Formats: sequence, structure tokens, C-alpha cells
Amino acid sequence: MTETQTMAEFWRGRRVLLTGHTGFKGAWLSLWLQSLGARVTGLAPAGAPTSPSLYELASVSAGMERELAVDVRDREGVRRALAAERPEVVLHLAAQPLVRRSLIDPVSTYEVNVMGTVNVLDAVRLEGGQVRSLVIVTSDKCYENLGRKRPFAEDDPLGGSDPYSSSKGCAELVTTAYRRSFFSAPDAPRVASARAGNVIGGGDWGADRLIPDIVRAVASGEPIAVRNPEAVRPWQHVLNPLAGYLLLAQQLWRSPEAAQGWNFGPPAGDARTVGAIVELLRQHWAPQAFTWELDGVAGATEAAYLALDSSAAEEQLGWRPGWDLKQALERIVQWHQAHLRGENMRRVTFDQIAEFP
Repeated sequence: MTETQTMAEFWRGRRVLLTGHTGFKGAWLSLWLQSLGARVTGLAPAGAPTSPSLYELASVSAGMERELAVDVRDREGVRRALAAERPEVVLHLAAQPLVRRSLIDPVSTYEVNVMGTVNVLDAVRLEGGQVRSLVIVTSDKCYENLGRKRPFAEDDPLGGSDPYSSSKGCAELVTTAYRRSFFSAPDAPRVASARAGNVIGGGDWGADRLIPDIVRAVASGEPIAVRNPEAVRPWQHVLNPLAGYLLLAQQLWRSPEAAQGWNFGPPAGDARTVGAIVELLRQHWAPQAFTWELDGVAGATEAAYLALDSSAAEEQLGWRPGWDLKQALERIVQWHQAHLRGENMRRVTFDQIAEFP
């Protein structure tokens, strides 16, 4: 039996509650789960978070079992959703995902990223009788970054010097506390956290994100303003960590040993500077497609170096990044060129999922 067959057999007909299904990562994961035959209920505020959006262009709603217009900050709404849907697997992706926005509005960042996580965990505690696997997605920025220029391992200290990073460290602490306090019994739901960041892929139009800024520059002909071009980040195609989340949920189902925190990052060579990514995309798109200039309001609080040690996931879960950086950038350009040609983006996105090893 191949790994693909194993995944398909596990998810076919599985009742899944996915928070944040309208976002960039959530929309890709929704489509992947749909392709596997899962019965997916999405939980997110009504409407798409950006315009345009992968959620709308790929008609994500067309394959959902149900969509509930619930914000994770709504404690009772989340609890009612768990009680009504009776999911077997919960994947918590809903988040405020931007560092700059956290500096402008730290309160809502903590409300969504910390209390939203509390509300999901508590709903599973109170109403999760059918839940066996719960994956809480946080970020590679959950670690205390002291500028030591080495990959972070799962047992490194948590922290963060900006509200976004701090909120993700808090979400990790909350997850650990709930796991130890309420989910340690043999028959309790099994809870794990997944740490990944700087994911890239077609269909991302988020604000203050490198790839969406490049896509907008290509469309408008205006130069892209790049902040911190020397900053190193663990770039990877969005399907790489999503494969990790799916595999982690499967492993939680089989064994309580998977109930811990896990890193899902790219190979060491794919941790590259922001400037290098800009130049590589120029080569893939064509050098004349866009130009760039230095952003005069660079984010001073952002870490200069960030990379993950994913050896635990590779050795214990059998996970591997499916696409390297070159393949990821090629798929991004292919996706957006198809969009500019007016192709059916639901089909294009499904085709890329099917190509993923």
C-alpha cells in the first residue's frame, strides 16, 4: 500500500472541522481534504479575508460539507459548532497571521491567536466526544529568537519580541497546558501542535507578504517595496507543511505518542534571504516582469534569521518536504500565469495537489 493510498483511505468519509478554511493555507487544505473525500466543515467569519482570494477563485465552498460563519473569538459559537458537527478530526488554522498588523492592533492579535486557540481547545474539552485528533497550527515564530543563527528544535524556549510571535508562543503554552490538564487520559482526544511559517504558493493575496506583493507588482507594473532583504526565512510551498498536518492528524489517531509539538520546515538549503527569493522569482517570471526597491519602513522587530529543525518529523512521522524551493517557485508562477489567462482555478489548484508527491 502506498503512502498516497494510506492517506486517501484514512481521510475518505472522515468528519473534519477546519477553522480558518477561507484563508490562504485553509483554502489549500480544504481543497486537499475535498480531493481525499473528507467531509469538511469550515469555521470562519463570513466572506473571504482578501480580494481576490484562493477561497473564491477555486470555489472552495463548492466541495464543503458545511460552512459556519463563526469567529474563533466567539467562545459559545465555537462550542456549538463542535457539538453540532461532531467531528472526528479538528484542524485549527484560524489566525491573525501578520507581524505588521500585530504591531498596529496587538489586542485583536492576542484575541484571535491566543483566546481563539483557548476556545477551540475548550470546545473540544466540553463537546469533543467524537474527536480523536486535534492539530493546533501555530508558527515558526513561536520560538524565542536570540539571533544565534541556528535552526530551532521543538524543545527550544518559546517567546517572541513582537505581539504576533508572542501570541504564537502563548498558543503553544496554552496547547501544552490543555493537553496535560484535560487530554492525558487514554481515551481523551489527542492534541498536537504544528509549527511552520513563510509558506508560499499560488493564490496568496495577503497584505505585507512577499509573494503577494510580487504578484501585485507583476499585475500593476509598479515596483515592489522589499523590507529586510537580508533576512533569512524557511521558505516552502504551502503543500509541504499541509502534508505534515495531515500526516500528524493520522499519527495522532493511531498513537498518543504523537501528541506533542512538531516542526515542519524546508531543507536547510531552502532557508534563503528575502532578496534571494525576489531575484529567483524574477528569473522564473522573466526579469522584466517586475522591479523592486527597499522599503523605507523596514520592520525593525523582525528577526534577521529564522530556520527550523524538522528532523523529528522526518524520523518519527516519516514526513518529508515534497517540493524544494525551485519547484515551489515554478508552481507559484504557473498558478498565477494560469489565473491571468482566465483558466479554471479550482481545476488548476486540484491539478497541483495531484502533482504533489
